[in-house]
Amino acid sequence: MRVKHKKWADPYLESHPETVSINPTEYKGKWQNRFEKDQPLHLEVGMGKGQFIIGMAQKYPQFNFIGLEIESTVAAIAAKKAEPLALPNLTFVRADGAGLDTYFAEGEIQQLYLNFSDPWPKTRHEKRRLTYKSFLTNYQRVLVDQGCIEMKTDNMGLFEYSLQSLNNYGMLFDGVWLDLHHSDEQEDNVETEYEQKFAAKGQPIYKLRAHFK
Repeated sequence: MRVKHKKWADPYLESHPETVSINPTEYKGKWQNRFEKDQPLHLEVGMGKGQFIIGMAQKYPQFNFIGLEIESTVAAIAAKKAEPLALPNLTFVRADGAGLDTYFAEGEIQQLYLNFSDPWPKTRHEKRRLTYKSFLTNYQRVLVDQGCIEMKTDNMGLFEYSLQSLNNYGMLFDGVWLDLHHSDEQEDNVETEYEQKFAAKGQPIYKLRAHFK
């Protein structure tokens, strides 16, 4: 998510290390230390302004949640939004999603979420897509055995590409939804900001859930 840079963002992140980690490598293998309880870790890569990950932490107190975002301003907006809630099972990371294996130990994450990622539609940008094989390799390293990935998008091209990429990688699909908001899966769905925007326009939302062998 690209937004205009706010001057207050970097100072805010630097002054709230208890809420947002800007040096995630120092927590590799020790992320449970940032939470009140030792619970399974769920990670969202590219959390945007945080609506999904905050909603998940509120709905599922039995899990610990990490929201990762590369843009400082967006990460700061999410952290400020969560601040008054004081959720003991939520923390944030300002970092690049391409470096997950440098931030997390092998098998440290139980489940990973990719919501409305940049589709990078041009062929020459394929390697930047978060479901490209190099990203899948990193996900597999940090996820537990048979760890799960959930993905939501409004972009049919990215969705079709992701289905093929995950299938070629050997992942097993637990569910595929071509119109999430008109399916039984919607009952427990926690929406993102983008999701609400696109759904309001009548755009179908695509979702998949898959796990590594």
